[in-house]
Amino acid sequence: MKNVLIYGVALIVLSGFTLKPALVPTDEIMSGGPPKDGIPSLTYPKMETSESAGTWLKPRDELIGIRINGLARAYPLRILNWHEVVNDRIGSRKVVITYCPLCGSGVAFDSEDQFGVSGLLYQSDVLLYDRKTESLWSQLRAQAITGPRMGERLKSMPIEHTNWEDWSQRHPETQVLSRHTGHQRDYGRDPYGSYRKTPEIFFPVTNHDKRLSAKAWVIGLSMDGKAKAWDIAALRKSGELKENWNGKRLIVRFHPSGNRAEIIDATTGEKLPVISLYWFAWAAFHPETELYY
Repeated sequence: MKNVLIYGVALIVLSGFTLKPALVPTDEIMSGGPPKDGIPSLTYPKMETSESAGTWLKPRDELIGIRINGLARAYPLRILNWHEVVNDRIGSRKVVITYCPLCGSGVAFDSEDQFGVSGLLYQSDVLLYDRKTESLWSQLRAQAITGPRMGERLKSMPIEHTNWEDWSQRHPETQVLSRHTGHQRDYGRDPYGSYRKTPEIFFPVTNHDKRLSAKAWVIGLSMDGKAKAWDIAALRKSGELKENWNGKRLIVRFHPSGNRAEIIDATTGEKLPVISLYWFAWAAFHPETELYY
């Protein structure tokens, strides 16, 4: 916690969460509309087979996919749009799948904790809370910004943001998050309507970077205090890149079938935990980011 600026001394309570102190300016934490748990997270939800899911998922339906120790699991955005957090167990590994529809960002965390949706936002991004201490956690910072665990960080895991056709063809054995969640939701309807197709954003952010349009789709990588984003439209033209960045040799690959990109550490062959999201969100959290475009 050394050399970290702490904001807030007086007692501030918002949506039942105490913001005293905080790692971010408390006036930049705001309500997204729903109250605490108004967007219900899922914990150890039902799964179904690829064959069963194929009866209701369309080829271009987007999802967050993860593979751990040979086990593949898919979380359709049709469902994540309504729940945002899935506390899950894949084999013996506990994971937390998170998705922010406002930022388009899916992030998986390796964590034993269980999380809920606070109803609060920071830089237009969902704030999670852990059910033990009710500390608030920023998804894109992967860090607790208030509460007893303030300053602690979460470990991100590699995932894929792709579509059903691409994922199911490469992982026919995949399990899929079931629509039978125990909640009455219309999983055939996007609650955010045309948000993805318009340039507007709903909530303010403190940094606007005009190098790309706000809703341009990018992948971002943050490592050892540095950040870089790659514009998907540019990667679609270039295909594969090999570059040296931040002391590492990287291979950046674009896969047209899923409109997805991945970054491999060329030395170890390890897939790195990149984030696919809107440019405005990446730039808001990484104002000094480098950019390939």
